[in-house]
Amino acid sequence: MNDLVRQHTALGETDLEWLHLLVSEWQLLSDLSFADLVLWVPTLDGTRYVSVAQMRPNTGPTSYQDDMVGHLVPRGRRPLLDAALDEGRIVREGDPEWREEVPVRVESIPVRREGRVLGVIARNTNLLTVRTPSRLELTYLQSASDLAQMIAAGAFPFPGQQVDMDASPRVGDGLIRLDADGVVTYASPNALSAYHRLGLASDLVGQDLGATTAELAPSRGPVDEALVKLASGWAPRETEVEGNGGVIQLRAIPLKPKGTRIGSLVLCRDVTELRRRERELITKDATIREIHHRVKNNLQTVAALLRLQARRMDSTQGREALNEAVRRVGSIAIVHETLSQNLDERVEFDEIADRVIAMVSEISPGRVDCRRTGRFGILDAEVATPLSMVLTEILQNALEHAFTPGERGTVEVAALRSGTGRKDGRLLITVLDDGNGLPEGFDPQRAGNLGLQIVRTLVEGELGGTFDMVRAEPRGTKVVLDLPSSPQK
Repeated sequence: MNDLVRQHTALGETDLEWLHLLVSEWQLLSDLSFADLVLWVPTLDGTRYVSVAQMRPNTGPTSYQDDMVGHLVPRGRRPLLDAALDEGRIVREGDPEWREEVPVRVESIPVRREGRVLGVIARNTNLLTVRTPSRLELTYLQSASDLAQMIAAGAFPFPGQQVDMDASPRVGDGLIRLDADGVVTYASPNALSAYHRLGLASDLVGQDLGATTAELAPSRGPVDEALVKLASGWAPRETEVEGNGGVIQLRAIPLKPKGTRIGSLVLCRDVTELRRRERELITKDATIREIHHRVKNNLQTVAALLRLQARRMDSTQGREALNEAVRRVGSIAIVHETLSQNLDERVEFDEIADRVIAMVSEISPGRVDCRRTGRFGILDAEVATPLSMVLTEILQNALEHAFTPGERGTVEVAALRSGTGRKDGRLLITVLDDGNGLPEGFDPQRAGNLGLQIVRTLVEGELGGTFDMVRAEPRGTKVVLDLPSSPQK
């Protein structure tokens, strides 16, 4: 719609925002009317109309099999559009049109904003299935007529009341019509069922909806007065009411077709099961985060015990082995700590990588400079946990074996993401040091070092990637990891 309005019309940005607000609401008018809606806006030169939006009803058959958005028609071809635009009134005159052997009643509703007519809504009703209307259909049509008059007067939609149509109740979910005093004059079967879910034992017709709703909801002190006013339809608002184990969503729409409030529409939807599932998911998420938190605490306890044991050992080799185990456990604890703070099982691995680098750098404080370049991005926990261990082992190996005691140097961890999605994405990781390089005849695929065995097992087995270690030029060692960025099933 933005492109069509800016390309073909003289409307400004504030007018365009008004049309967006209208389009966000007009499913309501379409469903109440049992009719298709097409929004026509005059072109910049005033000789044609361009259709910028279209809506089909959920309550009846469509009048248009094809998409009308983007069509251009000259003035004079559709007299009802001309009359509505020029005279600023709803135009219903004329005989039904025949489209593919289907009779269609066409009406035109001017769209007004601050006294100016911006365009015209063509309301097209398929008459092929017309029958004697029921009380529900008559209420729908009367409510649609009131809303159409409000649109023509510039009183609907309500400024500042952007509605999320995916989350708000719709006409078919349940409709209640109130008079000017807030008394129910009609309640659809779905609306009545929703109130029965709250504990209502009688009919709604003839009852004050605000007072009845407040009685069914638990006592909330001062909030009760606001609930009474909302359920009475005095202002365009949305809320949820909970009682008797049920939850219903309410949306009030004041009706002021001639400037004076004559009543209201209240749309209602039973969301009991939806809210129950949401609460279950929240509880599940909280439980998972608590589990990660406890695992992190337990791993830190294990690391502390290993560190304590290392301090008591006389053997230098044994003490170093325990310290390596402390760092391995610590790298896993970092991942679980990050997961305990997230709402899903995905983590920003750059932060984890930085913490792993800082932890391993303690082996040679102030002697070797370790740094990261590039971004790992967001990774699933199934990738993050083994990758943190792999990174720990590679860095630990570089700091312990690449440099002679007292020698200064650098170790750089570079990450590069490729691919457009999670499933086809790749992660290329390079760890480069400027140390002494690999000894002659060294084969990283056969080396018996425990750390390299861990790296090979995790990279090839769990991560489904490849691992290689080669001499760097002019000196040093380069480790290359090529991994899928998502878990391999």
